[in-house]
Amino acid sequence: MLQRKITKVLQAWKQETHKPCLLIRGARQVGKTFIVDEFARANYPHYIYINFELSPEHKEIFRQGNLDFDTIRIQLESFFPDVKIVRGQTLLFLDEIQACPQARTALKSLALDGTLDVIASGSLLGLYYKDVSSYPVGYERALDMYPLDFEEYLWAIGVSTQVINNLHRHFILGQALPTALIKKMSEYFRDYILVGGMPAAVNEFIRQKSFVSVRTIQTQILEAYKTDVVKYASTPDKGKIIKTFASIPAQLARKNKKFLFSQIDAQDDHASERKYISALLWLQDAGIINYCYNLSEPALPLAVNKRLEAYKIYLRDTGLLLAMLDRDISQSILHYNWTVNEGMILENIFAQEIISRYGELTYFERKSRLEIDFIMNINGIVTAIEVKSGHNRQAKSLQSIKDNYPSVRRWIKFEPDINLTRDEKDIEHYPLFMAMFL
Repeated sequence: MLQRKITKVLQAWKQETHKPCLLIRGARQVGKTFIVDEFARANYPHYIYINFELSPEHKEIFRQGNLDFDTIRIQLESFFPDVKIVRGQTLLFLDEIQACPQARTALKSLALDGTLDVIASGSLLGLYYKDVSSYPVGYERALDMYPLDFEEYLWAIGVSTQVINNLHRHFILGQALPTALIKKMSEYFRDYILVGGMPAAVNEFIRQKSFVSVRTIQTQILEAYKTDVVKYASTPDKGKIIKTFASIPAQLARKNKKFLFSQIDAQDDHASERKYISALLWLQDAGIINYCYNLSEPALPLAVNKRLEAYKIYLRDTGLLLAMLDRDISQSILHYNWTVNEGMILENIFAQEIISRYGELTYFERKSRLEIDFIMNINGIVTAIEVKSGHNRQAKSLQSIKDNYPSVRRWIKFEPDINLTRDEKDIEHYPLFMAMFL
């Protein structure tokens, strides 16, 4: 059983007096259904589960024009006669809610009444957005669910909380670690990159300790994503979505990783943002990719300085990214060769770690002469993050931004085979696995 941080969020939500409905978003097979089902059974005496894709007959509960709570309650009692509806003791879980737009509208009346605690989830919530007659603004709270982060992966393979807390203490204090511990944690981090954070892949690795069997699971997940495209995307967009998705590894393998629509299809001389932007947005809505926006200035507030026309695209799960590449890339990672494909694998895993904690990604690039992999707001301090795949201990980019952009007040470099240290220029150096403490 995988322990997930989102469970604490659900427990805190349960204690709220006047709570909104929760809307959990995320890619298919990221663990939404499992974690909510486990939470419901552990915390509620009475539980109603509806999956609108598996049981479309339950859409009748939310007939258009009859969305007041009393009507919904009568319908629920008709479909689920054995479940009691008791204030504060009954959870209603509406899974794959995108398949029933009326249920999304009904979240307002369910939240206003407050008898039922309500959690909804969906993988393709933008698919039927035009069919939702009225969004429950103010009555639903969106919550993104991501693949397992590295700390959750460590829990899954049995690393104790005491060990993780000790590592965190060293990170906070900047104290060096024993060499043997660095070696072991680096091994775990390498394995995590290869396995990724999709629950099925992690469980398979725990059972079999085989990267080959994990690759089979990852390939199945990728095929399921393609099946979703064929099943749910509009006919004009199907081919464009698949081509756009397939182009991401090659885009990340370039030295300048900015996403270029012209690189999507070598056979298409007219590839453009206008033609392919809907495909990219579909992948974002499906929870498969992460945007990382360039900043006009590395200054607070970061959101105001985003250049919405310039961005990099990372896969939300690095294990799936590796499964899209030739097997020799995975072999290189297995042997700690981080420099393959311009260090794209390390950048992707750091994007995966950062967004699961902060919900957004930004970087800074100036005329190809200065590029900082990630810019973050850490406790009100603009922080420059560099991720290095090689063993060059110089930090030219960080030194440059330190010298020229006073708004950036902290500089961090993650690199392989290094202990914790702060150099004479006040730049912090950490081993790669400490990404989990950002």
